[in-house]
Amino acid sequence: MNSDSTRTDGTDSDTDILAFHMAGHSPAFEEMARLIRKIAACDAPVLIEGETGTGKELAARAIHYLGARCPMPFVPVNCGAIPDTLIENELFGHRKGAFTDARDSQRGLVAQARGGTLFLDEIDALSAKGQVTLLRFLQDLQYRPLGGEREESADIRIIAATNVDLLKHVESGSFRPDLLFRLKILSLALPPLRERTGDAELLARHFIRQCSARYGKPVKTLHPDTIAWLNSHTWPGNVRELENVIHREFLLADGPAIDLVRDPDRIERRRLADRRRYETVELDFGVAKARAIAQFERTFLCQLMSEARGNVTHAARIAGKERRAFGKLLKKHGIDKTPYLSNQ
Repeated sequence: MNSDSTRTDGTDSDTDILAFHMAGHSPAFEEMARLIRKIAACDAPVLIEGETGTGKELAARAIHYLGARCPMPFVPVNCGAIPDTLIENELFGHRKGAFTDARDSQRGLVAQARGGTLFLDEIDALSAKGQVTLLRFLQDLQYRPLGGEREESADIRIIAATNVDLLKHVESGSFRPDLLFRLKILSLALPPLRERTGDAELLARHFIRQCSARYGKPVKTLHPDTIAWLNSHTWPGNVRELENVIHREFLLADGPAIDLVRDPDRIERRRLADRRRYETVELDFGVAKARAIAQFERTFLCQLMSEARGNVTHAARIAGKERRAFGKLLKKHGIDKTPYLSNQ
């Protein structure tokens, strides 16, 4: 969904939510959609919480475009990607001559979002300095660009998102409680896909139609066994994992139907891994250990690539490894970044 999307009519039907590639008919989804519409009618800060892949940015976009600020910009920023030394410059910008390389003035993210919404994704990754900077700004929405002579007022809505329990981070001292209170005036908890009964099949059909339109190919059907598997899988990567699976299978399936169950190597890897855990007791200790380590590495790498949406550099940063070393691990386990790439 791009930032130039048009607003829908705001009715109580699912039409407005579907415009943001959010689909479902489960009770959990309907409650989420109800809250999104209600929050969109307000203008207070929002904290969106949910597991990786549940659609936090899509929910943030829905809140923005269903609200009064819809004609104005929606500006997303990944807090984990902002270096600690550049937090003020990124948020507030600078004036010409503010520092050695400041040959021209530059607007910060706050100014870019003027009149609209600033979406702070992965707010838990904000450094201690970044938390103080953001808290000071949220107190009165006043800021001063680097090198500026006067303070400026911001007319924006703040939406933040996290996939962790911020209260635990507050208890551990890694997140400021006063900042949490500022951000969580309104809150939205996105349900994991495993709690959205029946939505996996509906979403799969939605993603098939998307792929058909994108690649100009006929719409594929879902094999009956695949439908049963979709509804029983736990989906640790949630909607993003499902989207990647359907995207890949739409392109690779030879016939008119998508049959996930026929390919245990790609689809039932988790089940086979569980089975191997019980078979290793008959193996030599060294062999069993090597297999367990290899399985852990592959599962962990796949989860990282899913969270980073196929961005190898970002995944390596999350893992705390150098990009080259991380790339070698991906090559070792034959993991291709393509299925994890997001077009959102």
